[in-house]
Amino acid sequence: MGDVLQAFWRYERALMANDLVELDALFAPGPDTLRGDAAGILVGHDAISDFRRGRGGAPLREILHVEVREVSDDAALVIAVTAPRTGGRGQQTQLWRRIDGDWKVTAAHVSLPVPAIDSRIWRAAGAPLVPPSGEGPLAGESVAVKDLFAVGGYAVGAGNPVWLAEASVESANATAVQQLLDHGASVAGIAQTDEFAYSIAGQNSHYGTPPSPAVVGGLPGGSTSGPASAVALGQASIGLGTDTGGSIRVPASYQGLWGLRTTHGAVSAEGLLPLAPTFDTVGWLTRNAASLKGAAGASLREHAAAGDFVVAPDLLEHATPDVRAAFTAAVGEHERIDIGDASELLYIFRSVQAAEAWATHGAWVSAHPGALGPDVAGRFAAAALVTAEQESSARLRLAEARARLDEVLGDRVLLLPSASSIAPSAVTDAATVEATRQGTMRLTSVAGITGRPALSVPLLSVPQSGALLPAPVGLCLVGPRHSEIALIALGEQLLESSSRS
Repeated sequence: MGDVLQAFWRYERALMANDLVELDALFAPGPDTLRGDAAGILVGHDAISDFRRGRGGAPLREILHVEVREVSDDAALVIAVTAPRTGGRGQQTQLWRRIDGDWKVTAAHVSLPVPAIDSRIWRAAGAPLVPPSGEGPLAGESVAVKDLFAVGGYAVGAGNPVWLAEASVESANATAVQQLLDHGASVAGIAQTDEFAYSIAGQNSHYGTPPSPAVVGGLPGGSTSGPASAVALGQASIGLGTDTGGSIRVPASYQGLWGLRTTHGAVSAEGLLPLAPTFDTVGWLTRNAASLKGAAGASLREHAAAGDFVVAPDLLEHATPDVRAAFTAAVGEHERIDIGDASELLYIFRSVQAAEAWATHGAWVSAHPGALGPDVAGRFAAAALVTAEQESSARLRLAEARARLDEVLGDRVLLLPSASSIAPSAVTDAATVEATRQGTMRLTSVAGITGRPALSVPLLSVPQSGALLPAPVGLCLVGPRHSEIALIALGEQLLESSSRS
């Protein structure tokens, strides 16, 4: 078995050097190779290779001990005890087989010490960070607060370390935070966000990409990325976030969560760092409907009914074929409506959003060249080019579009996918990520333009290449203004009906 050990040490050296070519060569080719860790199982050589490319190198470590057990003449089990440079102990278990004279890994499982605080998810955390300020129906619930809301005693970081370094410590909690505390919830911590909430991917070039337990190596969705991952991983039960162009609905869709964007203005924005105030809304992500109803009940004061379901077939053309198929199979037949040109709606939304984003943060961005990651920097650069005439025209068209959509929708509930696709891989090229973003925002901009609430229900799923489990996709319900509680009840009915069929 000495040659197996030689292959193992080749693998270890390649791992520490992030030699992707050598690592690919040492893993067995084909669709049956396995790799698993706490995040899930990857199936197939190509899926494992993509994962390695996306993570940017494995954590540095030392090998403390290696055990080899012969399974057959051409198979051996290798178990290694590892010591990560960050402390603790881990293990790596590999099944090696001799293939065409060379030893290859056919299955591997990695176990690492769990960090007390994953800085990709949390900027600050405690046990709790802020205790409840009252007793109420949210007792026992813990909140991951998006790093745009004021938390007394801490500065707002907005996903950017330069901004954080210059920010003042907040003297009081944002209203949306205080309402949850007053109803018995605690604040588990302040969770990461995409920079200034100007993204729906979930990537942050400064703090890293929060992990998703739903799609191994997939983007978590943003900009409420940290709270979404914290909730999906069980580190908090409620994620307090914002949704301007889909920033609650998209991470909810990607990670199989309930996600609610509230009626524009229904929850106070006091103590919230804005991006585009015409569209900025407060909302929550949870793993179940009960927690979502509790969070909504703590903050909402108006309640309206919701009518029948309708669908807009033209909107579905902006989703991938597998998402369209899952949506159609799940919702069945409902009255069809025409909401107009989705590309025109997106243009209106993006023009006003960009103008407001530059008005809000443009002076700071100009004074801090190089402080932003490339994707968000590109959006601010484009926002700077929106002229006053373009903004004025877009605002007139926004009012017209809102009136027309209100007339078409009335008190009915529009059904559509929450996102245009499953979570893209972290190694997806920038052009494809942007194309996915464009498709998704054609779906999400309807709620933004109308100011209506939108609920993402974890009801759809789509098979994913290189994984054993399907990837989640949210079913979105866009309802009349102030119909949040009614939408949650409808979502529960749809989920129950789906589970029976």
